[in-house]
Amino acid sequence: MNTKLLRSLQVFVAVTDSGSMSVAARELHMTVSAISQQLRKLEHDIGLSLFNRNTRSLGLTEAGRIYYETSKQMLQTAELAQQKIESLQDNPTGNINIIAPEGFGGGLLSEPLKKLCEEFPKITISLTVTDEPKDIIASSADLVLCFTPVSDTNFSSLKLATWERILCVSADHPLASTRLSNPEQLVSHAYIAHRHVEDYVMTHKDSGDFELDTQRIDVNSMQTLIKLTQDGLGYAVLPEPEVRHLLKSGEMKQLFADWTLPDYTVFAVTPKRDLVPAKISAAIACLQDLFAQI
Repeated sequence: MNTKLLRSLQVFVAVTDSGSMSVAARELHMTVSAISQQLRKLEHDIGLSLFNRNTRSLGLTEAGRIYYETSKQMLQTAELAQQKIESLQDNPTGNINIIAPEGFGGGLLSEPLKKLCEEFPKITISLTVTDEPKDIIASSADLVLCFTPVSDTNFSSLKLATWERILCVSADHPLASTRLSNPEQLVSHAYIAHRHVEDYVMTHKDSGDFELDTQRIDVNSMQTLIKLTQDGLGYAVLPEPEVRHLLKSGEMKQLFADWTLPDYTVFAVTPKRDLVPAKISAAIACLQDLFAQI
């Protein structure tokens, strides 16, 4: 199928689903003007208006509703054809749309993606890092890394790794030089927490449980949480692999190392398909291999 037509259909469907050219532009990594130009070209080729436009919203015309259903079918057919072609190829090829937690942008994905690019030169990668809740279906992602398996039967969840969470503070923070014997000593200091993570309970084999105090600062970004902790604003529960280099360099210190916090598991979530594209299998294999070494 004509690739230009496919792109126009993708734009049309994205605008229809979101009801907004600006939202569709963000999802497709395009400008609003480029989206508008694609729609005008499509309407010119068809000879009919697809949208009823006003200053507040976009609504499909009767022709638009008919064309929308046909467009979705054509895109699904084209995607299935591409998957079948890719599954027959010895060398994985094509673009992989990956969504990962924002904290992974700090380096956890560097080695897996480097290996993927080196071993499979025909693969290209679109990586989105975000800690905000993401609609997997609407995002059209090929691969989503997340901390809980997806129960939706349209998706498959594969466990990649289980890592530790640890309590950390900057080496310059007063807690770093305080002789600590009881977690109660934390309450007079600021606790920084991630907005989208549950409350934490620390456990000791002899002393029982201790629930961390209500956060003084909450953030929606793991990289920001790490940076604020590094800059001495307070203490925080952090993923050990993401701060290992800071502990090794002495910039951060682990607190209450004899207490444990809940581990976290990373899952690879993919759309369930009869044929798994070779590029997706290759990406998952790279992630499994490198994550197992962390």
